[in-house]
Amino acid sequence: MKIEKLHKKLIRRKITISVAESCTGGLLSSELTKLSGSSKYFKLGLITYSNSAKINILKVKKSVIDQFGAVSQECCKSMVENLSKLSKSKIYLSITGIAGPNGGTKNKPVGLVFIGIKKGNKIFIIKNLFGKKKRSVIKNKTVEKCINLLTKII
Repeated sequence: MKIEKLHKKLIRRKITISVAESCTGGLLSSELTKLSGSSKYFKLGLITYSNSAKINILKVKKSVIDQFGAVSQECCKSMVENLSKLSKSKIYLSITGIAGPNGGTKNKPVGLVFIGIKKGNKIFIIKNLFGKKKRSVIKNKTVEKCINLLTKII
């Protein structure tokens, strides 16, 4: 992974980041904090794995989850928007998806992952279809995609 490159850029540009993870279960936070000096940029990492955590901690409206599901563009957007109210960072990132091997449906297959990024007033939601792979592969591909996206936008 290109964490070393991102690490240097975040420190050099004095950019801070906060994340809210679901299907990756803290893997992104772990990757972002594995190098010495990461406290200069890493502000907050939440693992809001359950729907109740998304609702109670991130203040995602229950109606959003009821209507669109926890794995949806709408939920991902709400996660990243509300994360920005909990922490003072320059960049916010949210992840929600289905890492499998179970839990997928025809409309929402295993490997479907939404990544939300908020920088300033701009929000980007990226839909990813990593395919029906091993759980660990989907989680690692999601983190790799996040690192690459962050490196590009800063």
